[in-house]
Amino acid sequence: QMRLEESGGDLVQAGGSLLLSCSADKSIDDATIMAWYRLASGKVRELVASVTISGDTVYADAVRGRFLMTRDNAERTIRLQMNNVKVDDEAVYYCNADFDRYQYWGQGTLVTVSS
Repeated sequence: QMRLEESGGDLVQAGGSLLLSCSADKSIDDATIMAWYRLASGKVRELVASVTISGDTVYADAVRGRFLMTRDNAERTIRLQMNNVKVDDEAVYYCNADFDRYQYWGQGTLVTVSS
């Protein structure tokens, strides 16, 4: 079992920035993919960004160029730097660790965007 804990969710004004973090209680070195997902009200959960074990990063079209995801295995942490935040970014953001056979999810952190 692995516990993931997100932090950093807050109320942010549109156009502002926010930094989300996700800390694991165990090593993430062997996680094939570490990712951020989000679930907005009335929508389905969507992938925001992911980083593979080799360091390849993928972003959803909606956030590319505005968000930056980093993975720090030594700190067992992933982060999501959110810049130029938009109203459509409002959602609960979840951290995900994919070890192929197993996946772990955090409890989520709420990002609220004011226009």
